[in-house]
Amino acid sequence: MGYLRWLGHAAFEIELMGRRILIDPWISNPNSPITLGELGNVDFILVTHDHSDHLGETVQIANKTNATVVAVFELAVHLAEREGVKNTIGMNIGGPVKLTNEIEVYMTPAMHSSTHGSPVGFVIKSPEAVIYHAGDTGLFNDMELIGRLYRPDIALLPIGGYFTMSPREAAYAVSLINPRVVVPMHYNTFPQIKQDPEEFRNLVESLAPHVRVYVMKPGDTLNLPIK
Repeated sequence: MGYLRWLGHAAFEIELMGRRILIDPWISNPNSPITLGELGNVDFILVTHDHSDHLGETVQIANKTNATVVAVFELAVHLAEREGVKNTIGMNIGGPVKLTNEIEVYMTPAMHSSTHGSPVGFVIKSPEAVIYHAGDTGLFNDMELIGRLYRPDIALLPIGGYFTMSPREAAYAVSLINPRVVVPMHYNTFPQIKQDPEEFRNLVESLAPHVRVYVMKPGDTLNLPIK
C-alpha cells in the first residue's frame, strides 16, 4: 500500500509500488513537518520548475540519496552540468517516461514562468494511483484534456492566488479535470498567498460536488489507493 504526504507549500512525498518520490522538495519551507535529515531514502525527484520554492533542496537530496531527478530538459541539463546532479531525466511536455516497469510519468503544461525551460506539471501513473501535480499554474482550458486523457485519482492544485490560481480558479479547474479527490496546495506560506481552504472546498462542492476535497495539514497522509 502506498501513500501521499504533504510536506507544505507544493512539496509532496509519495510512495508508489515501493518507490519513494518527491515533488518540488522545498523541505525548508516554513510549514514543513520534517527536516532535511529526516527524509530517508528517495528514488525519484520531480521538479515542476526552477523557482526556489519548488526546486528547493533538490540538489542536496539527489547528491545524498542518488535519487534520479526528472525535470524539463533544459532544467535537467542545468542540474547535471552546473549543479553536479548525477542522475537526471530531461523530458518535455508529453510522455510517457517509464521510471520503473510499473510507474510512468507524463509532463503537462503549466501557465507560469521559469528560467530554465518551461514550467510544467506532472501526471504520475501506477497501478496504485494516478496523481496529477499541477505545479505553479493559472487556469487553462486544456486541463479538461488532462482529466480526459489520464483520469487522475488525485489532483494537487495551487489555490494561493497572486502567483497561481486562487480558490475560485482552482475550483473551476477541478470541474475541468474531474478527479476523484482534490488536495489544495501552495497557500498560506507567504502573506501574498494567504487563503482559506474552506472557501475552496465550498466552491468545489458547488461546481463539482462529486469530487472529494481533502484539506490536508502539513504532515498529513493519504493512503493509496484511494477508496
